[in-house]
Amino acid sequence: MTDSAAIETALKALGAAPDDGFDIAEAALLLAALDRPGLDLAPYRRHLADLAAALSRIDAGSEVAPRAVALAAVLGAEFGYRGDTESYEDPQNADLLRVIDRRMGLPVALGVLYIFAARAQHWPVCGIDFPGHFLVRVEGEDGALILDPFHHGRIAAPPDMNDLLRRVGGTEAGELQPEHVRQMTGREVLLRLQNNIKARAWRGGDIERTSEILRRMLLVAPAFAPAWRELGVVEGELGRIRQSIAATERFLMLAGDEAASLEAEVFLRHIRRQLN
Repeated sequence: MTDSAAIETALKALGAAPDDGFDIAEAALLLAALDRPGLDLAPYRRHLADLAAALSRIDAGSEVAPRAVALAAVLGAEFGYRGDTESYEDPQNADLLRVIDRRMGLPVALGVLYIFAARAQHWPVCGIDFPGHFLVRVEGEDGALILDPFHHGRIAAPPDMNDLLRRVGGTEAGELQPEHVRQMTGREVLLRLQNNIKARAWRGGDIERTSEILRRMLLVAPAFAPAWRELGVVEGELGRIRQSIAATERFLMLAGDEAASLEAEVFLRHIRRQLN
């Protein structure tokens, strides 16, 4: 059983860890547990261990194709993880605890499990920042393949990704570009997962929940400047002027974008006048 204060302390420790040592699955469990303080996480951690153990029992060798097949066989077939095509916008799809309970979720939530299981075998693996549809890249001695966790871990070849790009972006999307397959750190993957939750809260008009998720993002990524900028705006919307000022000042300390900094300075002058 874990209370909110203990969870936040653990998340801050993960936030201080280097990217190489960032435990993506544990962080995702803890973030989800903040909505259910007191929930026993032991069964979920055992499930993660079961995923890793099942994958370790397959002799996938050092080449990438057998590794990709093994990941799909374990997560997609044996454990039945798949994308939620019936209720994609359901908030449960971005909550790793509920994803494990239901064996379905968003591409990025499922991707967390694929990345965790592959890392447990010491395979090079990372998320791919594909627009609108998260993918996973796994490597072997002979190269790399990209997998689609939403569709049972099937391999996504360049023609598949071009088709996906057009489905997500419409006819204006163009062809696959290098920026579409940018490799992500584990921390960036987790931020993308939380961003899904935050965006749904904002679109639904739940500004308090938006602020809550931004603060959670900053527990695991305290140097993530865009979240500080957003938090400043959201706190201003909520009328919490001092918190808005503090968040915007923090953004200005971290920001490397001159145009964004100028915009934030204008906002800061505006929000400070509300204290008078």
